[in-house]
Order: sequence, then structure tokens, then C-alpha cells
Amino acid sequence: MNYFGILVGIATLLIIGLGFPLVIRGERTFGYLCWPYMMGLGILIILASLFIQNNWLCVIVAVIGATFVWGSTELKEQAVRAELGWFPFNADKVKVPFTEIIKKWKAPHL
Repeated sequence: MNYFGILVGIATLLIIGLGFPLVIRGERTFGYLCWPYMMGLGILIILASLFIQNNWLCVIVAVIGATFVWGSTELKEQAVRAELGWFPFNADKVKVPFTEIIKKWKAPHL
């Protein structure tokens, strides 16, 4: 029997589960305007997975990258949830570089 698929599915589920706190903490600390940095990091991680020969490591790294890309699309929704009071709101967020330029861009949404 080949257990690779089921084990990759379980690992994917766990990694995506860790993505939720990443989005919550990222929005609370930096605000939703950090989405381009999170998306760029995710794309770089996915590209790095293309050069990994080991199947296990390749899949895990790619899923981590995809989780970062997904997280970048969730930051705006998380900001709305924090404003509604569903999550703690932090008014003293760390200002990310190029904030004024990023404000002009439309935040991604899935």
C-alpha cells in the first residue's frame, strides 16, 4: 500500500490549520496592509519547492507557501472581523513599508 497520499493530506490539513493563527496574529500585529509581503513570501516559498528533490519535503514546502498566499487573501476579511469585535482589535499596529502605495491597491480576495 502507498500511504503517501493520505499522509500528505493529513500534513496539509495541519499546515492549513496553523495558517489561521498566522492570519489572526498577522492582522493584529501589522494590519491587513501587509498582504503583499505575505503573498510574495508565499510565492517565493512555492518557487523554492520546485527545486526540492525529496517528495515529502517538496510537498510540505509547497503547502506552506500556498498557506501564506491564502493567508494574504484573508487579511482584509480578518480586519473586518476585528472591527466587528469578533477578535481583539489592536490600534497600535506596526506600520509596514510602502503603506501609502499599498493602500491604493485592491486587496486580493478568494
